[in-house]
Amino acid sequence: MSPRQGLDFKKVIQTGGNLANREGFYAVTIASLAKELDVRPPSLYNHIKGLEELRKELALSGLQQLYHLLKSAVEHASAEDAVYQLSKAYVSFVRKSPGIYEATATVAPRIQDEEVQKASDNIVLLVLDVLKPYHLPEDEALHAVRSLRSILHGFASLEQKGGFGMPLSTDETLDFLIRTFVLGLHRYEETT
Repeated sequence: MSPRQGLDFKKVIQTGGNLANREGFYAVTIASLAKELDVRPPSLYNHIKGLEELRKELALSGLQQLYHLLKSAVEHASAEDAVYQLSKAYVSFVRKSPGIYEATATVAPRIQDEEVQKASDNIVLLVLDVLKPYHLPEDEALHAVRSLRSILHGFASLEQKGGFGMPLSTDETLDFLIRTFVLGLHRYEETT
């Protein structure tokens, strides 16, 4: 294999992300990435320190992509519609970038890295902002963020694994889930 011209850090991470989305996150190794880029594995070490850094960078890239997608989805949405738009954007991200999403869900929480933590915190702060109109106390707001993430991650994971075998629209199921979550937020507001 001859070295590919124009290979740089950005290209390595982008190609790693494409490979993860196509083959699965854990299919991305130094060897598989080198093959994908048509270079020898040692050539990659000119751009990354190793597999651990590659996985960290894929997780970071995924968190940043997800944040920008979510932020864009809620930018001009009304208070209640923002929860719907954020939720739909989250699931859309998982559908389009399953390998990168896997990095954000499985690798990012275990990495002790300031950049990864900041990217993760940005998403939490964005969701907290979306939930502000429901006037939740601080702890309950964080529980609501966790709850919404659990709902969306569970739905997206089941969908990815083919867990919805009934002949019903998964988009309608997602709408139902979000509507139920929002109704719960309204109910919480009424009881406090």
